[in-house]
Amino acid sequence: MPDRDARPISEPRPSVAGSAPIVARRRAAMTVLVDASAPDIAARLGALSVPPHETVRPPEVGLVMVQGRIGGDGAPFNVGEATVTRAAVRLASGEMGVSCVLGRDPEKARLVALCDAMMQADLAPAVEQEVVAPLRANLLEAQMLCESRTAATRVDFFTLVRGED
Repeated sequence: MPDRDARPISEPRPSVAGSAPIVARRRAAMTVLVDASAPDIAARLGALSVPPHETVRPPEVGLVMVQGRIGGDGAPFNVGEATVTRAAVRLASGEMGVSCVLGRDPEKARLVALCDAMMQADLAPAVEQEVVAPLRANLLEAQMLCESRTAATRVDFFTLVRGED
């Protein structure tokens, strides 16, 4: 079976312990980036000097099968299909970023893959500060607004018990 890791043999693989903070940082960034819009990501990336990069896999739209479970622990069943767009970008320094976002948005998939690659490079703190943190704040603000609107429509039901024995 061929090795899925495309590194040259002379380059050592990162240890699991050494890569854990990088993986956690990328996962947190991707959680924010996939929920943000392409124009928002592009505007935030405009504040950074984006390093030279190449498109390894141009954005392509496809379908994935969505599965669900009854009660969270039942047998999985197919709910339906969802449209996704995926892309891969490689920086000139060798870091490769990938993305798979819901919907048909090739530009968003490309930008998220670019951010993912930059999160693996020395640019990670700058990407976190200039791109991810402001987008996270915007998403949290939108979520709080939605929750406050929902709370305004909340109805509390109560039952009066009659005193009969």
